[in-house]
Amino acid sequence: MISTFSDVFTEIAVLLLLAAVIGAIGVRLRQPLIVAFIAVGILVGPSVLGWVSANDQVDLLAKLGIALLLFVVGLKLDLHIIRTMGPVALATGLGQVIFTSVVGYFIAIALGMAPVTALYVAVALTFSSTIIIVKLLSDKREVDALHGRIAIGFLIIQDIVVVLVMIGLTALGEAGDAVSLGREALEVLVKGGLFIAVIGLLMRYVLTPLLHQLARSPELLVLFAIAWAVALGAAGAHLGFSKEVGAFLAGVSLASTPYREAIGARLVSLRDFLLLFFFIDLGAGLELGTLGAQVMPAILLSLFVLIGNPLIVMAILGFMGYRKRTGFLAGLTVAQISEFSLILGALGLSLGHIDADTMGLITLVGLITISASTYMILYSHILYEWVAPWLGIFERKQAHREKTGNQTDVENNIDVILFGMGRFGSGIAQELQQRGRRVLGVDFDPDLVRRQNGNDYAVRYGDAEDPEFLATLPLDRASWVLSSVRDLSISFALLHGLREYGYKGKVAVTTHSRKNTEALKKAGADYVLVPYADAAAEAVDHLFREDQ
Repeated sequence: MISTFSDVFTEIAVLLLLAAVIGAIGVRLRQPLIVAFIAVGILVGPSVLGWVSANDQVDLLAKLGIALLLFVVGLKLDLHIIRTMGPVALATGLGQVIFTSVVGYFIAIALGMAPVTALYVAVALTFSSTIIIVKLLSDKREVDALHGRIAIGFLIIQDIVVVLVMIGLTALGEAGDAVSLGREALEVLVKGGLFIAVIGLLMRYVLTPLLHQLARSPELLVLFAIAWAVALGAAGAHLGFSKEVGAFLAGVSLASTPYREAIGARLVSLRDFLLLFFFIDLGAGLELGTLGAQVMPAILLSLFVLIGNPLIVMAILGFMGYRKRTGFLAGLTVAQISEFSLILGALGLSLGHIDADTMGLITLVGLITISASTYMILYSHILYEWVAPWLGIFERKQAHREKTGNQTDVENNIDVILFGMGRFGSGIAQELQQRGRRVLGVDFDPDLVRRQNGNDYAVRYGDAEDPEFLATLPLDRASWVLSSVRDLSISFALLHGLREYGYKGKVAVTTHSRKNTEALKKAGADYVLVPYADAAAEAVDHLFREDQ
């Protein structure tokens, strides 16, 4: 290793300081930290400053980070989401993977790549970043929205597929010809079956009671989880799968225990910290001199990911009866390649299937698509308003999947339209019903809508930010529109939409703080609810009424 620093500790200290500074700049520019960390690797690597290069310590930390990433993915493998979303997660996940792989392969062949190289590039284009998408959806509070649930469902399908692909590529790398490939595949099936059977027995008879004992000490519980992930990762590598597959199965083995949320929450920060070294290592290994020739292929492949992937998702969801808005918002979540794509490329490089130039191409596509798709998702609602007139081909005349069972004639005689049917909103609805008001509830959580349908008032699935949805509401018959949603951007979008449709009744919205009251009233709100402040004032009035 060539380094300007005298010891490893100083080198790691410099890496961490640079990562913190450049990461802060990236966050300020609203870029994912993955991009910032790869930039750190490029900056300190031999292509730029030459301060540090890949070494055994950084490589070890990177491998631990990858193992924990797969472990946490397995730990949060929520099969309930797949079941509740029904066929849509499976159809969209597999449909997008097949489409992107096939079309991407032929694009790569047309760019002059060898078949094996083209296969790696094509497969790398198919996977989207679960980490980035869940983070962005969480920031926008859209995880429970219909498009958010669909996106998480097919991202889980993708995560399962990538593990299977890594198993297959590892077997391919160890086989020299067709006969040995068949023998190797059979060995993988046998060893994999035994491996899964042993893990299943441990899940049934050992792990849950063991975790009950370890849970008395949260630190010991987390330590065991890390040890279990690394141990099964090592076992997976020893059996010929890969450490990633073993770590993934370790996570799955603990996913059914009552401690998975506690373990996952404590490991997320450690996982992100260790993955820092993977992305730095990846960036340090890039030769900028060789990337010049990859710019045009990278741009072409990036455009395919940014445009082609969302289109196929919109087509599948439209065919299955979802509205074009749902298809568009869900489709944007696959407009990038993921950290798994980079891990897959690194695996191919280690197996000798691809060269450093191909790895550089995959990384460059990752940098372009992750950066661009972040902005696309952050401003998804604005983008939808721009392109909505051209998206009609992705929607059936009757989007039956998004209808709820309680849309009856009750809606023709409503007094109040209420957005947000959580605890605060449902409380308001019940109080209004008791006072003789006829309520139409609206929420974007499909599970919540189904649960609320048992009440005396009608409930619809819908999004307050969707201008097309507002047009379907009986606004001409409602004297009040109430929103219990405290998100300021949603309140402004709702007020703007109601004003656009010429709503003549009164509007009340909700906010966290009184400092937003004036801005909301200027935007058209007749009344602004501040739940905690209003409750506190009412409580004080009630308690000290006798003193007056």
